[in-house]
Amino acid sequence: MEKFKCELKKYRTMKDLTQEELAEIVNVRRETIQRLENAKYNPSLKLAIDISRALEVEIEDIFIFE
Repeated sequence: MEKFKCELKKYRTMKDLTQEELAEIVNVRRETIQRLENAKYNPSLKLAIDISRALEVEIEDIFIFE
């Protein structure tokens, strides 16, 4: 079974964004960003694309399945 790993916090902090700010940019609740950062939630394709565009990082660099 593949393991989900999320590097969202790393890239979010590199852009100097809070969870709340990123959530607002991608139109989700802050709790969704928190759950993603803790690898407790798999994003939809649309959300993954929106986050990668907001952070200017490839999806594969943020969301990793090992």
